[in-house]
Amino acid sequence: MQVKIVLVETSHPGNIGAAARAMKTMCLTQLSLVKPQKFPDPVAFARASGAAELLENSQRCETLHEAVADCQRVVGVTARDRKLSASVLAPKPLMQELMTQYHGLKVAFVFGRERNGLTNEEIDLCHSVCTIPANDEYASLNLAAAVQIICYEWHAAQLAIQDNEPSRKAPAIAPAGEIEGFYQHLWKVLEKVDFLDQENPVPLMRKVRHMYDRTELTRADVNILRGILKSIEKTIG
Repeated sequence: MQVKIVLVETSHPGNIGAAARAMKTMCLTQLSLVKPQKFPDPVAFARASGAAELLENSQRCETLHEAVADCQRVVGVTARDRKLSASVLAPKPLMQELMTQYHGLKVAFVFGRERNGLTNEEIDLCHSVCTIPANDEYASLNLAAAVQIICYEWHAAQLAIQDNEPSRKAPAIAPAGEIEGFYQHLWKVLEKVDFLDQENPVPLMRKVRHMYDRTELTRADVNILRGILKSIEKTIG
């Protein structure tokens, strides 16, 4: 399983450096930064402490959609209590699910802003949600500490399967960027046929996302569905 750590609009450069250090200790190298407020910055490199190459090679993106476009599974890491249709798991069972069902795919773990985490719109781009069990009265983890926990659980799961599991062929799930393109095309067509509630379309859109996410669309599936949408567009003009 290939893993990318994605940090969204990080405000303190020291947290970026500490996250890079946490990644390197657990053999992860792919870091994506979505609109960091202050980067590059000497504080980030100082906190990286030997993991400077992760910062130098990090991907810089303007949107979360861009950062996860090449990933087949996207996991949002959040401490916020949300009413979501997406599955919510603690780190250990999440890693077990990823290793058994999605071994060989590219997975992104997405971390939000230090003060308020990920928005609901950003969570919509995720296939599942991970919540780190903590003190109910004080569940707020430092960003780099949260990254370290996720990286550790991934590394431990990797070690556990190396000697015990036979090699498996990765399922042919389409990358998130292609699936998001389908969703945007679908919303456009549903608007044209007056299916979406113009005043409040988000609840239905969110349910449709989760419905399709459960089917684990392949590239062939996406091509067929977009072909159907194009045919509908030609019919309605």
